[in-house]
Amino acid sequence: MQIESCPRLRWNELKPAQKGGAIALAMLQFSLLAAALWDLRHRPAAEVKGDKRLWTVFAFVNFIGPITYFMFGRKKS
Repeated sequence: MQIESCPRLRWNELKPAQKGGAIALAMLQFSLLAAALWDLRHRPAAEVKGDKRLWTVFAFVNFIGPITYFMFGRKKS
């Protein structure tokens, strides 16, 4: 059995709805990243579970990093 791969399209080959979706996802990713980095910068180390430097690096992992930080990286007050 052979698995077929999707053809790679160039930006100018995408439909307007596909471009809009890609832009929306990129904006969401950057917003999550900015919020996580801002929170890490302003939150005292005592209120973060683990090392702030490691959470900062992990925040750059697409979608998963910032969401994981907000779910598990902050101590409940």
